[in-house]
Amino acid sequence: MGTFIQQVFNGLTVGGIYALIALGYTMVYGVMRLINFAHGDLCILGAFIGLTFLTSLGGAGHPGAALLILAFVAAIVVVAVAGVVLELAAYRPLRKADRLAAVVSALGASLLIENGIMLIWSPQVSVFPSGLLPTTTYHIAGASISFVQVMIIIVSFLLMAALYLFVNHTRFGTAIRAAAIDQDAARLMGINVNRVIASVFIIGPALGAVGGLFIGVYYREVYFTMGWTYGLYAFIAAILGGIGNIPGAMLGGILLGLFNAFAAGYISSSWQDAITFALLIGILLVRPSGLLGERVAEKV
Repeated sequence: MGTFIQQVFNGLTVGGIYALIALGYTMVYGVMRLINFAHGDLCILGAFIGLTFLTSLGGAGHPGAALLILAFVAAIVVVAVAGVVLELAAYRPLRKADRLAAVVSALGASLLIENGIMLIWSPQVSVFPSGLLPTTTYHIAGASISFVQVMIIIVSFLLMAALYLFVNHTRFGTAIRAAAIDQDAARLMGINVNRVIASVFIIGPALGAVGGLFIGVYYREVYFTMGWTYGLYAFIAAILGGIGNIPGAMLGGILLGLFNAFAAGYISSSWQDAITFALLIGILLVRPSGLLGERVAEKV
C-alpha cells in the first residue's frame, strides 16, 4: 500500500506538470489548428528565467518562498511576452499559408529558442538553489510525500480549475470558444480574432512557464534540451485526452503522469517511455480522437 500511495503522489506531481504544459498545446490547436512545437521550449525558457531571478536575488535577503513567488511572476511575464512575439513573427504571417509551412516555422522557432537558451545560459546542467521551500515530509501509510509535491499538485489543480472557469464562464472565454469553432463566423459576430489568438499565446505559455519552473523546483536541475522532452510528453498528454479539448488535456496529463509513475515503480524506469508510447498507440487505436475528443466533420 505504501508503494501504491507513493506512486500515486509521484504520478499526480508529474501529471500536474504535464497537464499545465499540455494546455498550451491544446489551446493553440483548438483555435488555430496548429501544433506549436516551440511550446515545450518556451516552458523551459520559463525555468531558466526563474533560475536567473533566483540566483541573482538569492543573496539580497529575500525569504525563500517570497523569492520563489517573484521568480514565478518574472517567468510568467517573460514567457507570455515571448509567446506573443512568437505568434506575431512565426505564425501570423503564415496564417493563410499551407499547414506544412506553419509546421516548419514552428520547428524552426523551437530550434531557435533551444539554441538561444544554450547560448545565453549554458549547455551544461543548471542546478536550482536549495532552501527555497520547506523540507517538510509527510508520511502516509509508508509513503513519503514532500512539501514540494503537495505544492505542485495543489497549485496545478487550482490553475487548471481557474482556466476551465475562465474559458467556460466568462465573456472572453466565450469568444475563445467561438473562435475555436469558426473564426469567420466569430468575426461576423464582432469578435476580434487576432486578440483571441494573442490571448491564447499569452495564457498557454504562461501556464507552461509555471510548469517549467515546477520542473526545476521538483528535480532541482534543468538543461536546454529539456523543452523537447517535456514538450513531447505534454503533446502526448494532449492527444491522449483529445487535442483541442481543455478538460481532455488536463485528464491526459494526469493519466500520463500516473501511468509513468506506475510503470517506473512496478515495472522498470528503463521501459517507461516504451510503455507510455505503447499506451498512446493502444488508446488511439480504440479512440482516435482521444479520451474526451469528439469526431468533427471537415468543412468543405
